[in-house]
Amino acid sequence: MPHRPLARALTALAALLATTIGAALAVPGAAQAATVNYVALGDSYSSGVGAGPYDWSTCLRSQKSYAPLWAAAHGVTSFAFPACGGAVTADVINSQVNALSASTTMVTITIGGNDAGFADVITSCRFGSTSTCTEAVNESRAFATSTLPGRLDATYAAIRNRAPNARLIVLGYPRLFELNSCGWLAMSVYKRTILNDAADLLATVIAGRAAAAGATFVDTRPYFAGHGVCGSDPWINDISGIVEAYHPDADGYRYGYLPALTAVTG
Repeated sequence: MPHRPLARALTALAALLATTIGAALAVPGAAQAATVNYVALGDSYSSGVGAGPYDWSTCLRSQKSYAPLWAAAHGVTSFAFPACGGAVTADVINSQVNALSASTTMVTITIGGNDAGFADVITSCRFGSTSTCTEAVNESRAFATSTLPGRLDATYAAIRNRAPNARLIVLGYPRLFELNSCGWLAMSVYKRTILNDAADLLATVIAGRAAAAGATFVDTRPYFAGHGVCGSDPWINDISGIVEAYHPDADGYRYGYLPALTAVTG
């Protein structure tokens, strides 16, 4: 009988030690990173056009794009990369979303620029007259406010349907130009200004539809400020490469898009 208090104390001490040791041993397992199944959808600004080198597909996918860079830096569980240069919203809906599933936890996308006639507008402004450029930009702006919102809504809905448990992150496009003088072969300041204004409108439209879909919108314009075509340290290709013209270079994806994405994901 006199030994029972001592026995109880020893039993309690043993239990405490066992709990402490068990907790200590459990820490490594508890600290394991959460499962991240990442799928990168979208157009050339996601596939990495402008950065090179590219895979053997016609989509011009580059491992220097922001998506594979983010996946590598975060040690994701799985990574799928169906983004494709030249893609429009219909391409995402009809083929790219097939890479998604209920196990997908994160989706990124840039889309809408090609729907709004990005290539034709740039070509009209780079090689056409001021009036031709103005007309092309105005047509693109009208499309962006009238038709594009519905296409974006359908695209985001298709993503949600295929990946109901994923966080959807919609990245915008940068302004392409700085407005300082940069040689007599460059586009006029007026052309560059209206193209930048059109980029601002596109960002507003995409941000609005992303918010309506419950997605996170990432505005990349601040990250590219000072690094457009005609800047002292441009991260956007000029016309040195036909396919790569007016797309980010490797620095643009690494120092523009990647930090913008990381700012909302950690």
